Amino acid sequence: MPDSIINRVANSKLITIDLEDYYPEGRRLLFDIKDWLYEGLVLREKAFRDQVAAFDWSQYKDCYIALTCSSEAIIPGWAFMLLSIHLEPFAKKTVIGSLENLETSIYQDIINTLDVSAYKDSPVIVKGCSNKPVPQNAYIMLTNKLKPIARSIMYGEACSSVPLYKKK
Repeated sequence: MPDSIINRVANSKLITIDLEDYYPEGRRLLFDIKDWLYEGLVLREKAFRDQVAAFDWSQYKDCYIALTCSSEAIIPGWAFMLLSIHLEPFAKKTVIGSLENLETSIYQDIINTLDVSAYKDSPVIVKGCSNKPVPQNAYIMLTNKLKPIARSIMYGEACSSVPLYKKK
């Protein structure tokens, strides 16, 4: 039938990767230690250690935690290390920084373990526009991992993709 509609996308060899499919469940929380400091600015070791020891860390079970200090205080590295030791039995992951840093770190772990062998010599579309907070850095990490093996890399949707890379 000359007037029939042909879905060329469905019939093509294009492979779509949606980073949203890899988004791990779990609450993401920002843990600000400012309130644990004397006048919000000075870390007093004994008082800080006492607070850490008395705190109920189990409330962070299966959470992803970003440790930060929103005041102008200078926090010694051991303070964050001590917090992470207490969070480790409960939290899925702990980082120092913002929630965006946390999300980037989560995706870095995912992409590092992602088996991309199925994309060898294939045209790949990295889907954009996710409903979940996929960090921009995740797209860069995925692109760098795909470049040595994919025939081509595009961004967007099959109907309106932006070409990014094509093997020579």
